[in-house]
Amino acid sequence: MQRGERSAAERRRSIPVATLTDPDFLAHALRHTILSLVRREGPDLSARQLAVFLISYLEDGPHTVRGLAERLEVSKPAITRALDRLGELDLARRRPDPRDRRSVVIQRTPRGRTFLRDLKAILADSLEAAHEALRAAAREQDA
Repeated sequence: MQRGERSAAERRRSIPVATLTDPDFLAHALRHTILSLVRREGPDLSARQLAVFLISYLEDGPHTVRGLAERLEVSKPAITRALDRLGELDLARRRPDPRDRRSVVIQRTPRGRTFLRDLKAILADSLEAAHEALRAAAREQDA
């Protein structure tokens, strides 16, 4: 990091907590995050695929197709299709559940961990960009 640059964690801490719950701020951050994901080299996930990925990586497991379907309130075939895509991209794998061989559990992958790290960095940048957009809008209103 060059002198004068702030880390992603420092940038996030500079955003007031009240701003983090502002719907306009959240919409800007979401837009920036999605645009960044679409524009970058690498996998382009649907909302459902991203939801399955995030649950699998951010919530304690083990995660099963049945459990993910219940959690997302979608059918098991919809989860299977999402997992097929995540498997093609090597972001997650399915393997037999050692406790119940009829069931399948979701396994994290090194490439999936890298994608999550990149996603967190994109989100940190998006929060800063959204905060700056709202500050600029406020300055414009005050002028």
